[in-house]
Amino acid sequence: MDADLLLYLVVGVALAFDFTNGFHDTANVVATSISTRALPPRVAIAIAAILNFVGAFLSLKVAATIASGIVSPGAVTLTVIFAGLVGAIVWNLVTWWLGLPSSSSHALIGGVVGAVLVSHGFHAVIGEGLLGKVIVPALIAPLLAFVVAGIGIIVAYRAVGRQRPGPVTRGFRLGQVISGGLLALAHGTNDAQKTMGIITLALVAHGELSATNPEVPTWVVVGSASAIALGTYSGGWRIIRTMGSRIIRMDAAQGFVAQTAGAAVILAATHAGFPLSTTHVINGAVMGSGAAKRLSAVRWGVAGNIAIAWVLTLPAAGLTGAAVYGFASIFGSGSTGPLIVAVLLIAGLIGLSVARVRQAANAASAANAATAAPTPEVMA
Repeated sequence: MDADLLLYLVVGVALAFDFTNGFHDTANVVATSISTRALPPRVAIAIAAILNFVGAFLSLKVAATIASGIVSPGAVTLTVIFAGLVGAIVWNLVTWWLGLPSSSSHALIGGVVGAVLVSHGFHAVIGEGLLGKVIVPALIAPLLAFVVAGIGIIVAYRAVGRQRPGPVTRGFRLGQVISGGLLALAHGTNDAQKTMGIITLALVAHGELSATNPEVPTWVVVGSASAIALGTYSGGWRIIRTMGSRIIRMDAAQGFVAQTAGAAVILAATHAGFPLSTTHVINGAVMGSGAAKRLSAVRWGVAGNIAIAWVLTLPAAGLTGAAVYGFASIFGSGSTGPLIVAVLLIAGLIGLSVARVRQAANAASAANAATAAPTPEVMA
């Protein structure tokens, strides 16, 4: 009974992570379309949510990688998975609060690896899989997207250079509707798979599935797809502002090219079974489309802050996952420790929400006071 309760808790936390992945990574999919006014914000987010859901059903290769290619399935317990998920959720919330588009994928992998290291040591981590399927793609993918987007925007500008700006802009905005949909679909094929893989790992650890060649159950696919779609629809407005305007000021051509380049790289990675960071990819594409126009178009200071968040994600989530596992283990191998951590996490989320509401209320009050204040001429 205690093991069943722990399994239910892990599945619930996994779906909660999937939800945070959705609202955290909404910006990856919709920021370019919103910033160039190709689509209204709510319409863009609704389309992204639907296509994220559809994309989750198109491939299970990434889920298989998460379930068996990074850590030894025999070393994975429900407490390890729980600790890794909490580490990923905490890092997602920290970077969301700061408005930084970090990688939910790497946060999840880092959290699980950190918990496994504390529980079983280095031998339980599949170094070849971690290097070849996570770290190397994390380095190559954004550079590839940067180059593809840079070449693409040069070609696009030369192709329409003698055309009237009005029709060209309208054409690229229409193209963004298509490329943005493709990007959302690609996002679903890769990011929703991580949660499917984690829940599959939990079912293996609980003895529900075979450890040799576990198949992802249909209910796991549907649940993960639904959670990321709902998270996507809720939106991550802080990160949308960062990607939509703070990195570069995009025109419709740059938005179209960045979305197309990002979708192509993500779909290729999904086909190969790489759990790619969609954040890394689309940011690389956005920077590439701006830098190819002119280097000064990219706000490199903002880009540097994002890069720091990328570098910190794996170790920060890993340390958090390790700390959560260590704390939960104090109460034994049952569900007591994870339940206490879950209560503390919920309390923290409530506190964060209250602080966010108060911050918004204070900002609104300050704006109203500034508007109502009499001008010097009126006072005179």
